Amino acid sequence: MSQSRFRLGFLSHIEGGANLRQTYSNVQELFVVADELGFDSGWVAQHHTWPTPNSGLPSPWVFLAHAAARTTNIHLGTAITIAPLEDPVRLAEDVGVLDALSGGRVELGIGSGYSPIEYGLFGKDFERKRELTTEVLARTREALRGNALDEHDTTIIPVSTDLAENRIWHGVFSQQGARHVASEGTNLLLNRATYGYDEPTDAVQRPWADAYLEDWRLERRPRIGISRLILAAKDRATALEYLADGVLDGFRRMNGRNTDGPQQDESLEQALFHFNAYYGHPDEIISRLNEERVLPVATDLLAQFNPGTPTLDIAIRALEYLAQEIAPALGWSPSGAREAVGSAVTT
Repeated sequence: MSQSRFRLGFLSHIEGGANLRQTYSNVQELFVVADELGFDSGWVAQHHTWPTPNSGLPSPWVFLAHAAARTTNIHLGTAITIAPLEDPVRLAEDVGVLDALSGGRVELGIGSGYSPIEYGLFGKDFERKRELTTEVLARTREALRGNALDEHDTTIIPVSTDLAENRIWHGVFSQQGARHVASEGTNLLLNRATYGYDEPTDAVQRPWADAYLEDWRLERRPRIGISRLILAAKDRATALEYLADGVLDGFRRMNGRNTDGPQQDESLEQALFHFNAYYGHPDEIISRLNEERVLPVATDLLAQFNPGTPTLDIAIRALEYLAQEIAPALGWSPSGAREAVGSAVTT
């Protein structure tokens, strides 16, 4: 059986809803639906603070443990866990236990985060975020490998060597960062959009991906995951209706945090460009993704709706469009994609 061009995933930042319990429940339901549709992975983002009510997920591994109990095949990941705010041994224990419980389905994505407020909550120095990320990642991997962590040769329970070597991801926002990830021997995560550039996101990110591949030195196949805002509906106007309020609100929040430069025009057109939104009828999205400049070198495509906040029914239908029409037209198949996982981590 032929292998898929890429693995298909979805990502949620846990936004919107009438109350937080319902918001969490809705996203859990998306994991179940995605598993049934053959998605290869489902991801959540960690946020300790969030500017909107009934949003945010501070404890992703608790959330993903619940998702693991309700699903069978789908891999469970973070994009991202804010590494400097975690104790590395505790993090290794949490993901190791979930990896054992789920049958090896954990994908650990880490990054530095962006909020000085969150760093302050944990008594961490925001100015040292990159250095702290490197330190936490290194010790987490040592623990997962089963290496001795002190003078008493103490190791964690359980060990997860495969996770340490093959299923750790690092999210970065620059070409230099991508080269650093290659030197670590971890997988590369690229965000849905590159903020602050005049060029389209894929034009900016393709040199980052190329630099990562150029600097990769391990024998196994390097993996590149790209997140994209993708919302399909029966037509472009309907998709835009589902996206507009959330995209505009998210753009205004981000624009308000921009203290280093001029404020941007807060039009819907600018907001859609800012978030690199793919929306409309499935055929329109397929056409655009066929021109995407990073996807040809990516091993994983992570679709997200945020900052759009579609209802649960609309989000489920959008996942169906992705799995049944959009991704297959781009070379993905559920069974083939699962076969490709093995080649991605062992060759």
